[in-house]
Amino acid sequence: MGAQAAPATRRRLGMGAAVVLVIAAAVITLALGFVRTGSSTEVETFPQAAPSIAPATVYVHVSGEVQTPGLYRLSDGARVVDAVAAAGGFTADAAPGGVNLARPVSDGEQLVVPAEGAETPAPAEGAAPPGAGDGRIDLNTADIAALDTLPRVGPAIAQRILDWRDEHGRFTSVDDLMAVPGIGEKMLAALRDLVTV
Repeated sequence: MGAQAAPATRRRLGMGAAVVLVIAAAVITLALGFVRTGSSTEVETFPQAAPSIAPATVYVHVSGEVQTPGLYRLSDGARVVDAVAAAGGFTADAAPGGVNLARPVSDGEQLVVPAEGAETPAPAEGAAPPGAGDGRIDLNTADIAALDTLPRVGPAIAQRILDWRDEHGRFTSVDDLMAVPGIGEKMLAALRDLVTV
């Protein structure tokens, strides 16, 4: 009976050892798979896959009643308040209400901070629309009556142009008209040679 128990015990030990070896082999295979996956990810990570992109910049010419007038490079998305701060802030003679500090600035824009009492008056009703001297209408100074004389622009669109100008500040390009609700590419094409900024 003892002799028969020994082979059965050996058989069980052999089977247990085989199971342990199979489990150990599976664990090693999985571990190698994880290590290989981790190392292959590192190998596939190229420096150009995550380039260091320099932030976009805009150039703004700040003049008028600021401490240090000049050309300033600002980050894209900067606002008038950032341009004024870059120029050292307002002078004692500045009229801060003459500029919209919350308006985003555009690349190539000239920002003029007026002196107190020197704000540009709105054109009188019925006055000839200010323009470039060549018959074009200046989007930055025209009143609703002048804008209403443009083809395809009625009183409603003219009012939207004025509202956009009040909210965003000066038009820096005729293409800025595309941001005005109700003006599309066809209307812009019809207006392009008739207006200026």
